[in-house]
Amino acid sequence: MHLKFSILSWGAWSPHYQQASEWLNWPDRASDDPALKPAVPKLAHIPAMQRRRLSKLTKIILEAVHQCAPNEQCRSIFASQHGEINRTISLLNDIVDGAPLSPTGFSQSVHNTASGIFSIFSHNRAASTSIAAGNNTFSQAFIEAFAQLHANPEPLLLVYADEPVPQVYSQFASQPEWPIAIAFVLAPADYQQDALATIKLTPAALAGNNAEQLNYGELLASLAAKKQLTGLLSGWHWELNCD
Repeated sequence: MHLKFSILSWGAWSPHYQQASEWLNWPDRASDDPALKPAVPKLAHIPAMQRRRLSKLTKIILEAVHQCAPNEQCRSIFASQHGEINRTISLLNDIVDGAPLSPTGFSQSVHNTASGIFSIFSHNRAASTSIAAGNNTFSQAFIEAFAQLHANPEPLLLVYADEPVPQVYSQFASQPEWPIAIAFVLAPADYQQDALATIKLTPAALAGNNAEQLNYGELLASLAAKKQLTGLLSGWHWELNCD
């Protein structure tokens, strides 16, 4: 079983690498001073009144999507292992303290927050799916994308994002080292228009015992550098081809 896609565009944001070109420097952060970079994206394309109400996770997702520049009214898939858990913990602490709950905080504490906010800001009325699948969340989003593209070959938007969980949950959850959001516009492998790269997923059991483990930084750095890459990630074997 192989899942193959064309990557038409992509975007990614993390505290250290905030534009696609900056991923060329991964993993060298020796000369990088985080204090010189914003802790969250500026999101200049979103009105300030709306922007200030968004969680950090939603902000980094919207920035990655903005860099990706999907077509209007495209279908979307939003994937996150932990979702808005930081906002949920804040609400639970308010309950314990007897403080009033924020209506905005409550309405944006659900797992499909980013999907809803994206559809509102972009006036996108196309179908959207939210996915959480533990350690395999990233690959499960691609499985969902493959199924949707099989039914309808029109390009779609796939977004993955996560941030470190609150300290109270850190011993129970695997988590990223720092916040990260990744967005792709994907199409079938035989899509007729120009693609930046193709990517193929194969079940890990078929990859053999010598495959190396990858991380998101390696994948994005190879995509930025237009280099081939193979290895295991999120329970599958990935092959990136930028020829």
